[in-house]
Amino acid sequence: MKIDEKYYNHITTNTQLNIFFKYFYRSNRWEIKSLLALFLTSLSGVAVFLPNGLSTQGRVTIFVFLLAVILWSTTSINAGYIALSSALLLLLTGGISQEQFFESLGSDVVWLMIGAFVLGGAVKQTGLAARLTQVVAAKAHNVNSLFWLLTTVLIPISFLIPSTSGRAAVTYPVFRSLTNAIEDSRIRQALALLMPTIILVSTIVSLTGAGSHLIAKDLLQEISGKDISFSQWLLYGLPFGVAASYASCWVIMRMFLDKKRCQQKLDVKCLQSEPLSVPERKTLLIIFLMLAFWLTEKWHGLEIATVTVIGAMILTAPKFGVIKWKDAVKAVSWNLIIFVAATLVLGRALISSGASGWIINNIFDLSDINSTKPHFLILLLLAIISLTSHIYMTSHTARAAALVPPLLYLASSLNINPVAVLFLSTLGMDYCLTFPVSSKALMVYQEAEEQGFKPTDLLRLSSVMIVVHLALIVLFYYTWWRWVGLSL
Repeated sequence: MKIDEKYYNHITTNTQLNIFFKYFYRSNRWEIKSLLALFLTSLSGVAVFLPNGLSTQGRVTIFVFLLAVILWSTTSINAGYIALSSALLLLLTGGISQEQFFESLGSDVVWLMIGAFVLGGAVKQTGLAARLTQVVAAKAHNVNSLFWLLTTVLIPISFLIPSTSGRAAVTYPVFRSLTNAIEDSRIRQALALLMPTIILVSTIVSLTGAGSHLIAKDLLQEISGKDISFSQWLLYGLPFGVAASYASCWVIMRMFLDKKRCQQKLDVKCLQSEPLSVPERKTLLIIFLMLAFWLTEKWHGLEIATVTVIGAMILTAPKFGVIKWKDAVKAVSWNLIIFVAATLVLGRALISSGASGWIINNIFDLSDINSTKPHFLILLLLAIISLTSHIYMTSHTARAAALVPPLLYLASSLNINPVAVLFLSTLGMDYCLTFPVSSKALMVYQEAEEQGFKPTDLLRLSSVMIVVHLALIVLFYYTWWRWVGLSL
């Protein structure tokens, strides 16, 4: 069959153009992102320095903060490097003092995270988290029971490991073991979606479930003088986290598996475990003791950070401990620690310079939100802002640092409960299922070779789950949270 020469030339030309444009974009992607960041930075400079009624220190603080947000959102530069550079820029421009810069390194939030990472390292090294998951998986008779049991066991891991990426790293070997026993690619795909989804959705169950929670707690104390204890967070977050996790499991099975696949038999006897070892028993004992002291903070007066550091020291104690000191230090995500400390500097600078108050008094007044009376509209506003924040700010901790201060000032201007505003906004910020880049936990499972999921699968899931999350927030607000005293 002879192909028309003009048609052939047309097709060839279009193909070459497509290849050229794809190559041009890939080779110049860094330049394009740099130009975008430069444009947004220039725009921010104009927006910050034109208005009246704001001090020079406040203008500088807002500009540096916007610069950090722009770099977090448009570049692939390490988030910790950006945060620390921004804090140093504030220091050099007179936005903060040297004492303010170094204070955050000694913050209880920083020490709480260090202790929690040591705890996570011990749980990982002793194999306790993997054992728990494996034992539950071994009890599954079919795919349906496997999914429900995995959901059940993934929820409490939020109390043990204070990082979603850390929980993903611990559970990933279990995922690989399970997929090796499953031949159906659709089931493997659904499992690859289930595990990171539950890891993310169940983050809200514990105050120590994510570093962003600790930053939010610190900002709550700084701005409003209020506090939220570990037991209060547990009371508010555990029922919601459990309900959202099981709802996520149900949606994933309905969207990606048919009835036949759900009833498919499994043989995972190879995952049966031996009795608990001595290091595992020690780790469990210390975890239970730490939980007990966290829950009874008001009685004995020891703060969460103090209890966590004491637990970390016991876990690394010579002769008695379950993990060597050198290994425990390696288990700490120092990049995240520096990032948290630097973002605390930025958040506190926004407060001390009066920048946060100025933003609220102007932006929310112009939007006429200050005249909003029905709490239902305020609830929807908080939920929508926080649930969608991961789309334009991929860093979990950065979202907390950027959004919590203005939302708490909004609570003050509307004379509503700042604790409720903080918890509801943090809950929404924990949701980050739309794109793999929104969470390292998602990226771990997406990159699971042929067993992972595609970005389009995640987008489909998120289009349903974000509506489910919004509905659950409204439902819990008018039922459980109202009954236990959490209301706007």
